Amino acid sequence: MRNVDVRLHRDFAIGTTHPRLFGAFIEHLGRCVYGGIFEPGHKTADAKGFRQDVLELVRELAPTIMRYPGGNFVSGYNWEDGVGPVANRPRRLDLAWMSTETNEFGTNEFIDWCRVAGIEPMLAVNLGTRNGDAARNMLEYCNHPGGTALSDLRRSHGWEKPHGVKFWCLGNEMDGPWQMEAKTATEYGRIALEAAKMMRWIDPSIELAACGSSGRRMPTFGAWEETVLDHTFDQVEYISLHTYLNNYDADTPAFLASCDLMDSFIDEVVAIADSVAARRRSAKRIMLSFDEWNVWYRTRRNRAARVKEGWPVAPPILEEIYNVEDALAFGGCCISLLNHADRVTAACLAQLVNVIAPIMTETGGPAWRQTIFHPFAHFSRMGRGRVLRTQIDSPTYAARYNDPNGPRDEFFAMPEVPYLKLAAVHDPDGHTLTLFALNRSLTEPLPLRLQAAGFNGLAIKQALQLCDADLKAVNTRQNPDRVAPTRLAAARTNGAALEAELAPASWNVIQMTTAG
Repeated sequence: MRNVDVRLHRDFAIGTTHPRLFGAFIEHLGRCVYGGIFEPGHKTADAKGFRQDVLELVRELAPTIMRYPGGNFVSGYNWEDGVGPVANRPRRLDLAWMSTETNEFGTNEFIDWCRVAGIEPMLAVNLGTRNGDAARNMLEYCNHPGGTALSDLRRSHGWEKPHGVKFWCLGNEMDGPWQMEAKTATEYGRIALEAAKMMRWIDPSIELAACGSSGRRMPTFGAWEETVLDHTFDQVEYISLHTYLNNYDADTPAFLASCDLMDSFIDEVVAIADSVAARRRSAKRIMLSFDEWNVWYRTRRNRAARVKEGWPVAPPILEEIYNVEDALAFGGCCISLLNHADRVTAACLAQLVNVIAPIMTETGGPAWRQTIFHPFAHFSRMGRGRVLRTQIDSPTYAARYNDPNGPRDEFFAMPEVPYLKLAAVHDPDGHTLTLFALNRSLTEPLPLRLQAAGFNGLAIKQALQLCDADLKAVNTRQNPDRVAPTRLAAARTNGAALEAELAPASWNVIQMTTAG
């Protein structure tokens, strides 16, 4: 394969990554909470039941914000069920995942877990079966200092100081017919506006995200965003997006190309949001919260993997086992998010533990990293800074992608997919320039040449690659490090230039120190 040439300039940036770009998601779904982050009696559990082995991996993964409690779960959730003495909390049927919710873990426990983990909390309010009144009551309980019935109720439960939660989601996927009390765009826009208005009256410092389309192929996509923002524009900072990649057709080149649809989705929602602003002659810019994204397909259409009969507590569902090619497609999503840092200022990997997750656990046993753990850890730890604009001259290939996110399978022709997908992040404080590079060729190495104008000199600090001759290789309890990053030896610098050879089907991170 011919060389791939990349050019960038220190002064030409897309934007600076927001700390919230590197978030994740905890939902009351399967074993994400119970048996995941929370397992009283586990040999590593602390006095609050938090698994320390999981927390150790979470700190290595380095998410910055955590969304809770859903997801589909939130559309039927009564927040009051999850506070107060645990012995008095009711057990409820969870219609989202056909299980029984014990409410042993609730809002206060989540806040405590976030504090221990060093992660900002993000809370979602129920705008499915409930309304703005319940939302403002939850906010008062969490954020008001005291002197009112709800704030004093929190204090009586043992949390004297307010939680100070700043980021709130106004419901979840309210356009989806699978959602409890799904709504039209107008119905949702009205209730979201009223909830936002009352919540801001209590705490003007909060930031709010309205629900966008739950998938790019929803029949109401576009019109939904426009209508919702027509209602909520003055009260919200964010509109949300959700995307899950798949390889149903066992077509690896198309699978690795599918992350480019994430770029298109972002660009389209930005255009819609800006059109709403233009009609108002407003300089305000709505930011994007990509608060659900991942690879998910093996357990998506398989009912036995989604639902366990008999309304069990914390059943093992949606436990996707990720392989090497999943990690590569996943890494492509990380690059897409970086390259839209000007408008995507919050994002949440769905989810954190066991359920379509980078971390797996055995109840009563160990925890380990899935293959997708590694690209996210690289993305979060080395993706902080100014994302630079790049010009990439790469050979291309054609692909045909099956998108399951709409009401039926739809195929999209992608005639010119660059073999190289890349993002470049400059950290001026740390004096580093980091390249995140995906080689989508399954058979040929990719010779990469970079010219970094505006930099006096570059030197390799670390160069890592994730690849394997077996694209189906996975990590397991018995072999937790079967797939792990290794050193990329074929990388060298000369002044402001870099030459590297990227292995076939590989995720690569090249971090360089910069002179001056």
